[in-house]
Amino acid sequence: MSYHPIPPTPLVAGLPATVPFVAPEALQRQSGRTFRLRLGANESNFGPSPHAIEAMREAAGRVNWYCDPESYELRAAVAALHGVATDEIIFGSGIDDLLGLVVRAYLSPGEVAVTSLGAYPTFNYHVAGYGGRLERVPYRDDRNDLEAMAAAAHQHHARIVYLANPDNPTGSWYPAEAISAFQDALPEGCLLMLDEAYIEFAPADEVLPLDISDPRIIRLRTFSKAYGMAGARIGYALGPAEMMSAFDRITLHFGINRVAQEGALAALADTAYLDHVVTEVARGCEDYTALGRELGLMPLPSHTNFVTFDTGSPARAKALVAELAQRDVFIRMPGAPPLDRCIRVTVGTAEERATFADILRAMLPTVADTGNR
Repeated sequence: MSYHPIPPTPLVAGLPATVPFVAPEALQRQSGRTFRLRLGANESNFGPSPHAIEAMREAAGRVNWYCDPESYELRAAVAALHGVATDEIIFGSGIDDLLGLVVRAYLSPGEVAVTSLGAYPTFNYHVAGYGGRLERVPYRDDRNDLEAMAAAAHQHHARIVYLANPDNPTGSWYPAEAISAFQDALPEGCLLMLDEAYIEFAPADEVLPLDISDPRIIRLRTFSKAYGMAGARIGYALGPAEMMSAFDRITLHFGINRVAQEGALAALADTAYLDHVVTEVARGCEDYTALGRELGLMPLPSHTNFVTFDTGSPARAKALVAELAQRDVFIRMPGAPPLDRCIRVTVGTAEERATFADILRAMLPTVADTGNR
């Protein structure tokens, strides 16, 4: 007996077979090699707080239980941290999950979302998956072009504008005054989705104040970067209670695991460790900046846990990524112009930074010749 395949919906059938990122594990399987330095995914190479590790270890003994779908204790801790009410927070399995929730709730099929060309691609993935239409605005001077993004939002009657601040993949940063002006420049009825995954590395006195009563903006935060819990998959969004209640209608209520909840709660309480990581990352950015200037790979200013280097050309950037992979070093490069002339390197530990510097110094002359042919 033969069976005919049941086709997916026309929307899904029309999507390209792709994923936003190729994981380092997949690259290792393809090459049959193990990366010596893992510097391409902007994970925290400093790891989570020891208190968070212990909390997760204890929680693993209760993993037979479902999580608390209300994240009651963690929600209370986050509310206290930000001075908001508990119903003005929603949790998800990382910002990637929250991006999908926002798109699903606020972008109908055929409606437009605006983002930067080359910005964090998982947002684009969700827009396409839910039938929205993307308008991409090129970077200008290696930064999000806020003026052009606002103009595109008006031109296309955008329902959502996505902005990462600090930005991935450039590491650039706009202070509160610029973000506030950008928000005011958007059209009526347009939601600003502010991805603040790297906010702990930004100047605290320049962060846009949290006005939870403003329905025009939603703020996304994560435990993946400064808190070192990328593999636990937990993040949260901040916004008016009415907005959060909309997500309650569509979220996967048991979508956060119990181990992640306990780890995040302990990580929040360990402010000394967070300060340590932020300080070490700042020191690492200084090391990378000096290295880039020494080698003629001009570093872009960064307020993240990575540094983006200008190699001079897309060919040279691609050659550097490939040659580093041959030397068991995992980094990434942006894929869209004008940033495709750059490479992006996570700030590792002092030992990892020294090893990376030695490898880069040794291989750069050969790659420079290869990349410019």
